[in-house]
Amino acid sequence: MTHASTRGNALLALAALAIASMPFWASAYHMQLASTALIAAMFALSLQLLTGGVGLVSLAHAGFFGLGAYSVYLIGPASVALTLPAAAATAGIAAAAIGALALRTTGFFFLMSTLAFGQMLFFLFHDTPLGGSLDGVFIQRPDLFWAVPKAARPTVFLLLNLTVLSAMYAGLWRLMRTLFGRALLGIRANEHRMRAMGHDVQRLKLAAFTLAGALAGVAGHMAALTDAFVSPDLLGWHRSAEALLMVLLGGIGALHGPILGAFALTLLEELGPMITERQRLVEGAAILAAVLLLRNGLAGIRR
Repeated sequence: MTHASTRGNALLALAALAIASMPFWASAYHMQLASTALIAAMFALSLQLLTGGVGLVSLAHAGFFGLGAYSVYLIGPASVALTLPAAAATAGIAAAAIGALALRTTGFFFLMSTLAFGQMLFFLFHDTPLGGSLDGVFIQRPDLFWAVPKAARPTVFLLLNLTVLSAMYAGLWRLMRTLFGRALLGIRANEHRMRAMGHDVQRLKLAAFTLAGALAGVAGHMAALTDAFVSPDLLGWHRSAEALLMVLLGGIGALHGPILGAFALTLLEELGPMITERQRLVEGAAILAAVLLLRNGLAGIRR
């Protein structure tokens, strides 16, 4: 997986500083929009570990995102020190169980098996009382956040989401430089060669699948905490497709690509209605142009 150059990392740092300064010059609405983009970037970044790191495309990823979000609802107004690890653990355990079965298949069959498992998780919350309501349910945030004045909440969640995304990016940046990370890249390049060299490819894939699921759970947790709302829609397969689209727009194989893709797609969805009533037509045309003209995504523009 490629990483941003020194100049690219400097630009990312400047962008982070610009976002951190938004409370001084931006409205509450725009800070909320930035928080949405930051959460989308976390979700897409977790999928990049699979797609760009191992070469796996999973359509069950939204299930882990939704499990992380519902953990906040099911646990109740507890401390974030409890809900965040619980969300990561719940999503990670589910990913380990699903991955152990789905990874017995390859190619198209792996894709379809993850879709099937993802839909099972969706209907678990959609068709049972576990989800609270078909239309979603508002959740009670931890006491710490209720103590924060309502006017200050957009600022608090903006900075919190920025901190979590930065930590996730830094952690994955370091991980991909370890022997484990290099082994994952080796599997993506030539799985048969890695197996012939004595690597336990299946176990490495399962470890990556589990870690990616846990990170998606963290993103879901932050989404629930920020919006104070959860619904079965969070687990829908189209959410996984959106994350994959962000990875494609940003650049498969570039660690910082999903961040660029998430902000680009969020901006496109925001500006689309201002251009035309046929918002999806504009989005489709822009995405098609990006796919045709930017084969390496937004991260590959400089190259």
